Amino acid sequence: MKPPVVILCGGRGTRLRERTETVPKALVEIGGRPILWHVIGIYAAQGFDRFLLATGYLGEAIEAFTSTEDWPGGLSVECIDTGLDTPTGGRVSHLAERLGDQRFCVTYADGVADIDLGCLLDFHDDQGALATMTVVQPHLQWGVADLGSDGRVDGFVEKPRIEHWINGGFFCFEPGVFGYLGEDSVLEREPLARLADDGQLRAHRHDGFWDCMDTYKDAVVLNDLWAGGKAPWTVWAGTGAMQ
Repeated sequence: MKPPVVILCGGRGTRLRERTETVPKALVEIGGRPILWHVIGIYAAQGFDRFLLATGYLGEAIEAFTSTEDWPGGLSVECIDTGLDTPTGGRVSHLAERLGDQRFCVTYADGVADIDLGCLLDFHDDQGALATMTVVQPHLQWGVADLGSDGRVDGFVEKPRIEHWINGGFFCFEPGVFGYLGEDSVLEREPLARLADDGQLRAHRHDGFWDCMDTYKDAVVLNDLWAGGKAPWTVWAGTGAMQ
């Protein structure tokens, strides 16, 4: 049995203000479907069937969407109001009683990838730590000049991958992680830093496609990929997991 999945859906999406004045970021659409639907699809196609949506800003709109959506049989999608301005770690902490003493996954409602979640779980098992974070190397938004030692421009590289690894979401946590979380915790700051200091955080490298709908430009790029039939994150294609 696959662990339950917490999807963080409570943020205001201020950098996507063109879309999020009246619609929560999780419901901004790609190809006529909310990005939240796409994120659930990534998990559902790989056998995950229980989803807890940690809502906040315009959470009633997310509740309205999930309650009327025709989810595939066996999928449980529950919205939990975790507060209007609660930070990410606090939102996860709010769900401790519902999750109980079991492993669980956490991700963001605005990130999509062609990630193999079975490999993520296997890696987490092998490492034996409390927390695993998927890390990615996204492409830069700009081309890069290749400079010689004398300042001569030898050429250009079009939007290369960054050299460092960044947090890509798609976490796997053991219940012991709740000991690192509090009402005011920002997951990406003190909790992850403390887990790392204690030797309890591992990084699962994902080399495939990953993108985050952080700005209006990102939304345009993802919609263009969908419209062109080149959306790598649609791992459910041909599985019947999502309709």
